Amino acid sequence: MRKLLFCAMAFSLIFAASCKNDSMNNTIIKAPSAEKIPTEIERHGDIRIDNYFWMRLSDQQKEAKNKDEQTNKVEAYLNAENTYYDEITAHTKGFQDSLFEEMKSRIKEDDSSVPYKKNGYFYITKYQKGEQYPIYTRKNKTLEAKEELLFNVNDLAKEHDYYQLGGLNVSPNNDLVAFAVDTISRRQYVIQVKNLVTGEVFKDVITNTTGGSVWANDNKTLFYTKKDPVSLRSYKVFKHVLGTDESEDVEVYHESDDTFGVGVAKTKSNEFIVIASYTTLSSEYRVLDANNPNGSFKVVQPRERNLEYSVSHYGDHFYMLTNKDGAKNFKLMKTLVTKTSKENWVDVIPHREDTLLEDVSIFKEYLVLEERTNGLNKIRIKRWDATKDYYLPFSEETYTAGVYANPEFDTDMIRYSYNSMTTPSSVIDFNMSDRSKEVKKVQEVLGGKFDQNNYTSKRVWVTARDGKKIAISLVHRKDTEINENTPVLQYAYGSYGYTIPDGFSTTRLSLLDRGFVYALAHIRGSEYLGRDWYEDGKLLKKKNTFTDFIDCSKYLIEHNYTSADHLYAMGGSAGGLLMGAIVNMNPELYNGIIAAVPFVDVISTMLDESIPLTTGEFDEWGNPKEKEYYDYIKSYSPYDQVKAKAYPNMLVTTGYWDSQVQYWEPAKWVAKLRALKTDSNILVMHTNMEAGHGGASGRFNVLKETAKDYSFLLDLENKIE
Repeated sequence: MRKLLFCAMAFSLIFAASCKNDSMNNTIIKAPSAEKIPTEIERHGDIRIDNYFWMRLSDQQKEAKNKDEQTNKVEAYLNAENTYYDEITAHTKGFQDSLFEEMKSRIKEDDSSVPYKKNGYFYITKYQKGEQYPIYTRKNKTLEAKEELLFNVNDLAKEHDYYQLGGLNVSPNNDLVAFAVDTISRRQYVIQVKNLVTGEVFKDVITNTTGGSVWANDNKTLFYTKKDPVSLRSYKVFKHVLGTDESEDVEVYHESDDTFGVGVAKTKSNEFIVIASYTTLSSEYRVLDANNPNGSFKVVQPRERNLEYSVSHYGDHFYMLTNKDGAKNFKLMKTLVTKTSKENWVDVIPHREDTLLEDVSIFKEYLVLEERTNGLNKIRIKRWDATKDYYLPFSEETYTAGVYANPEFDTDMIRYSYNSMTTPSSVIDFNMSDRSKEVKKVQEVLGGKFDQNNYTSKRVWVTARDGKKIAISLVHRKDTEINENTPVLQYAYGSYGYTIPDGFSTTRLSLLDRGFVYALAHIRGSEYLGRDWYEDGKLLKKKNTFTDFIDCSKYLIEHNYTSADHLYAMGGSAGGLLMGAIVNMNPELYNGIIAAVPFVDVISTMLDESIPLTTGEFDEWGNPKEKEYYDYIKSYSPYDQVKAKAYPNMLVTTGYWDSQVQYWEPAKWVAKLRALKTDSNILVMHTNMEAGHGGASGRFNVLKETAKDYSFLLDLENKIE
């Protein structure tokens, strides 16, 4: 108790004693209670009182060497919550450690990726036993060649609490590599260039970028994207000449519409540099001859509201994956490079009502289409001369398959991955000409206990309250008895059209082997059942996402898969918003909730255009400056809808440096829940003070965070060994 008394004394000026007791093990431990400092916020004649607005800090305040009074106060609160979490979960610490070791034991620590070939070199990513970070290497022409070291990230990360290396981009002559580093976890990358012949890292330093960059074909000009220093919106494209100072870089494009972001890339043909301007409902592309970096970019098709398209290049044509002419599920069109406006576009793959066209890959002789029908991935192979047109065969009831790492243009081989909830991931090379295939790698599950024949998965279809059919993908051990006492973890995301794949997870085995059923609900807001499925779960239809999840929960209870005493829910980011909404709407359905980096103060964030990502998300959530959207968002925003009532046991996690969902959203939410909830259930929050939206860096640190989540659930189920 000494630690508790010390904390209580240290924070007595900030926190009042809580009258509620949260306990996982019947030990009475007082929770921190944040000070209430009312801030009045008025919009559309509506006044909201935010008692915890004071928790918001700027980056400058967080980064300052001499912290001001507010910063000290906020950090004291976050640290008090972390201390409270540690005290409440202290009895699970040993189990967390053993769970971490268990999950770690399943990983092949000295692992390597399947080499992929690009521009004459084979590129390899590998890990060494005991090391957190990857090592990037390559071999010239053949796999028997001497291995060249690009980066050993373990060496680079030694002096940092957080380290992320990304944006690796090799020059056309193979001698240089641009790379990007983030040591804060705000996704503000510094770009540098390394000479792969001499090992020298050039003095060129480019700050505050998205991390991505593109080489022109002259091997000395680098295009990259800058972020707005306040909102972190990617908004400018610059041109850097190797050997010059960043101050001399030339701005080649400025995206002045603050609802759009911007990116830069290169076509697979290596003939064009491409600038993409994008928002949820619209896109616009500009192209430049990659051999003429000092030339001018040309607009492909001017932006229009509700017109989306992407650009690929082959021969004399650009190919556009687009929703033009009302093609909700997208279609593929093409146009001459010299005539790019939309009136010149012609169909290549027409729109289909029952099939979502998700992506395309262009090869010299083949067109590869990634489609989704009835929720399932399909890979279609089609020769340009129309002599072949077929689908790869997949037999499981639910699975995930996708094309990746195919940078070569003139080849008959395509690489794809396949896995399911019971089948570890495979990397497969497929010959599109003779249809032969070679399994290049199967994910190894070590530890000696895994046998995929011990597990089973299936889909069930739930009828939502409005009659729509929602799929739930289920996986569990075959020997798990399914009844009202079976613990079920229900997971979902349900935003931005992103579809959570029905994939394999080695860490999930730690739940399945302890009797859990994992239920992935494919609710509206994703594109699981096509573009309509997404559009029916956004803007003024956003509540469909929440009621779909709740209806899936009720189905699992009513059909005796579990009961409210054993049903758990988990979601992160926009999925954390989902968690906040369901516990306000139907808290009685769940015994426990895990909300990771939850987007819970929706109305305040969407009203503040200085917060990263806000302006680009009006088409997802609506702009609350318009009263119709203000009223609708407020009606579900979790922070605004917290009431004096009983809530489930809850674990909330966040990162102090999160640039996507600022730490103060979950912190304010937890503080308000503490003040209003009427139950004695557990409410704990853990803030990673060195990480951002993606959590800890390093593969083992990620496992430790998962072990914390799982131990919370297993403790509630009394399954700690």
